[in-house]
Amino acid sequence: MSLRMPENFSSSPRFETGLNVLETQMMAEQASSLGRLGSDAEKALAALNATSTAPGSDEHEALTNAAAKAVWYFFIQRDACGIRDHDTFIQHYKVPRAVLARLGTKV
Repeated sequence: MSLRMPENFSSSPRFETGLNVLETQMMAEQASSLGRLGSDAEKALAALNATSTAPGSDEHEALTNAAAKAVWYFFIQRDACGIRDHDTFIQHYKVPRAVLARLGTKV
């Protein structure tokens, strides 16, 4: 008995056209960018949460601004990927109210 690789189960075969290749590359780049920006946001939030400086100090404000910028970029990329619900991310990473206020969201 011989084995062979499964064939495409769709009713019509998928032809590799320039458009299909481009769409695949664009989706891969969107996913890669979403991962990078998510990691950046996670690191910025961790740095903000790990600081022992008092709220209102220059260092705390700088960390809050950096976290807000990273989260903002991540939200923009999520929107570009069609992910409109940010509540899960906000709850999971415990995004501080100060960061959300700088994004202009309801707190």
